[in-house]
Amino acid sequence: MIEARRLHILRAVADHRTVTAAAAALYLTPSAVSQQLTALEQETGHRLVERSARGVRLTPAGEILLAHTNAVLAQLERAEAELAAYSSGEAGTVTLASFATGIGLVVAPALARLAETAPGIRVRVQDAEGDASLPMVLDRQVDVAVAVEYRGAPGADDSRLTRVALYAEPFDAVLPGGHRAAGNERVPLAELAKDPWIGPFPGNPCHDVVMLACEQAGFQPVLEHTSDDFRAVVALAGAGVGVALVPRSALRGMEVTGAVVRPVDGNAPTRRVFAAVRTGAEAHPLIAPVLGALGEAAG
Repeated sequence: MIEARRLHILRAVADHRTVTAAAAALYLTPSAVSQQLTALEQETGHRLVERSARGVRLTPAGEILLAHTNAVLAQLERAEAELAAYSSGEAGTVTLASFATGIGLVVAPALARLAETAPGIRVRVQDAEGDASLPMVLDRQVDVAVAVEYRGAPGADDSRLTRVALYAEPFDAVLPGGHRAAGNERVPLAELAKDPWIGPFPGNPCHDVVMLACEQAGFQPVLEHTSDDFRAVVALAGAGVGVALVPRSALRGMEVTGAVVRPVDGNAPTRRVFAAVRTGAEAHPLIAPVLGALGEAAG
């Protein structure tokens, strides 16, 4: 008989590529993860992982079992949801991870709605960058992620996750007040090809959006200044040290001193935001209202 918790460990190892990283995500020791993998191999009668200096990869037998693992764990999530519904599920705690702008734009309004419509549901919110929250859901560190599309993210067809689209927003150009394009109503990105750039660190999903938009405009931006705080990015543009692309919602209510904000001409780079849960959990009587409230808040 294969134990479900060992399947969860197998999936974490496949996701994180090393025993050490999988152990950290699951709050286990590396030796405990290795022991569980060995036990799983004994249960199945197959070698499931291969270790090397570069990490761990699944064997062909491991890949076969992983495909079934995603279906099994999703079904267990559905079973938990039905059991919770059976016992009413009117009160409990849901954990949610979101990037900061998402917290302000949809999470906080959703919590205000839930306080009226489902007062027994307590939502614990954790600030996490858009590329961190999806692994947190898969590793069962949180129940719900408010995340953005980024290179390397689990795709919309990933059977491990169920998504709810929330909103899409354009990035606007932020220029020093004295910039040659500051007087334009709209700014073609190609006009900024020779400027120094300000932007998020590599690994931040917004960094990917900026780099891809510039590549599509025919150039590689020279990123001279980096910050994941959009207030800092705008302040640096206002100081005249570079240009930037910033999500429109991040600019709402922000004091822009010494800089100007202009829409991008043509196809503006866009940030697509969605909520995600482990497949099967979307029907959980605690999680379903949270997803509904997020959708309503996003409009």
